[in-house]
Amino acid sequence: MDMQVQGNSGAVEMPDRYDFIIVGAGSAGCVLANRLTEDGTRNVLILEAGGRDLNPWIHVPSGYFTTMHNPSTDWCYKTEPDPGLNGRVIDWPRGKVLGGSSSINGLLYIRGQTQDFDHWRQLGNAGWSYADVLPYFKRSENQERGADEFHGVGGPLSVSNMPIKRRICDALIDAAEEIGIPRSDDFNGGNQDGAGYFQLTTRNGLRCSTAVGYLRPARKRRNLTVVTHALARQLLFATGDRLSAAGLEFSVAGERRLARLRPNGEVILSAGAIGSPQILQLSGIGPGALLRENDIEVRHGLPGVGQNLQDHLQIRMVYEVNVPTLNVEINNLFRRAMIGVQYILTRRGAMAMGASQVCIFARTRPELETPDIQFHFQPLSADKPGLKMHSFQGVTLSACQLRPESRGHIAIKSPDPEAYPKIHPNYLATSLDQETAVASMRLTRRLTETDAFSRYLVKERLPGYGAQNDEQLLEAARDISQTIYHPTSTCKMGRDPMAVVDERLRVHGVKGLRVVDASIMPTIVSGNTNAPTIMIAEKASDMLLKDNAQASVAS
Repeated sequence: MDMQVQGNSGAVEMPDRYDFIIVGAGSAGCVLANRLTEDGTRNVLILEAGGRDLNPWIHVPSGYFTTMHNPSTDWCYKTEPDPGLNGRVIDWPRGKVLGGSSSINGLLYIRGQTQDFDHWRQLGNAGWSYADVLPYFKRSENQERGADEFHGVGGPLSVSNMPIKRRICDALIDAAEEIGIPRSDDFNGGNQDGAGYFQLTTRNGLRCSTAVGYLRPARKRRNLTVVTHALARQLLFATGDRLSAAGLEFSVAGERRLARLRPNGEVILSAGAIGSPQILQLSGIGPGALLRENDIEVRHGLPGVGQNLQDHLQIRMVYEVNVPTLNVEINNLFRRAMIGVQYILTRRGAMAMGASQVCIFARTRPELETPDIQFHFQPLSADKPGLKMHSFQGVTLSACQLRPESRGHIAIKSPDPEAYPKIHPNYLATSLDQETAVASMRLTRRLTETDAFSRYLVKERLPGYGAQNDEQLLEAARDISQTIYHPTSTCKMGRDPMAVVDERLRVHGVKGLRVVDASIMPTIVSGNTNAPTIMIAEKASDMLLKDNAQASVAS
């Protein structure tokens, strides 16, 4: 099979051929590496642009404070100036290490609403209803509470209860109940409504990333090759009447290499909502005008590549309280040392907590069928994760709209794979998104003004009580909001003209090429995105194995 590659002069060809080449060893890629090598019959290569997960802070639940915004573990992307945020440029952390973002995220285990997946099916994506995907959520899971109708045990991903509870957290749950939001001890049991503690992707007090849960047990298999510090440059294509992926060009420490597929093999892009569309565009698959603008030959005009970008925008409101929070404990050297000693001895305490402790799913309008906002509550406050805590006893109550209408896009700005693409989130671009932002801030204040919570309240620090009417609140939202790290949907699944992959995650118009990561979500899920991304990869692995077996028999 002849390959066409632009600019591959001097590239070293790898000796082996592969049944599957996986680009990205993140939340999805590690799942695929495990499942596709289980029976030992298929030769799999997985490439990761980052390094091994050797940094000890990766494995400490609270270590995301150290690994986010750290170029050794984080891509450290930045958005373009966003009109919806008054022209601000904001950080977009994404994992650049084995395990990807599952190695640096907040460890919160939320699947989304049953209606999210039923909606995907209603858009024409057969096999993606809630009933279809639930078995894959269960297969991935090792649930601390045991198996039941909605949960599984024995899976690679450990899901554990919050190891520590604080009085101020209990007060917020009481406050939610006071205004009519029920208590919940399981947001993933079919009904998402309510307030309660998050569950975490931890095992024995340590982070259970997909690198730990899925890749680590698979690395000893002889049919799996893992290459780190491997930057994907462009896809390789076979000559012929139909565009067909034949492999990948990548580089390690500046040396260019070629990895080739076996007959009936496939390249799988699992580089995330930023990386996957970028690689497609660099390879000549995407909007024709964008490719020509960057002097890239249009191999296949696919206008949806990089479009339909969705993210959850969090409005972080900070309150000073009159009870101890982690601010003073972490800012005090002796107390911080004691937190470390407690964790070393017991694997519990503040260092075993995830990014947030309390979760609330609520409605901004009573006529809604399901919650449209999610609260994340932390008994601490800082300007943003990874920075010094505030000097006062502070807590953070952030709200995000679960199903934003606003759509952004990802676009390369150079044919150079090392050049980051432009990220245009386009936050708060519709009237519904703006109205929901204001309503969520008012609901935040209602929670803090309840009898249950107000006894601990000193004052609102951010945005402050100067913001009162709708215009002032919206302006405050534009000034203080940040991403909650959930970019999705830039290679969306579907059959419409802007769809990039079909219901089996095959790239439209290209043989031997799939996308398997959060970018295939037609619409963003109503909650945190790591668990559904793992589910997508679990389901995709079954499809890949079945299709590969059928193709081998046919040939």
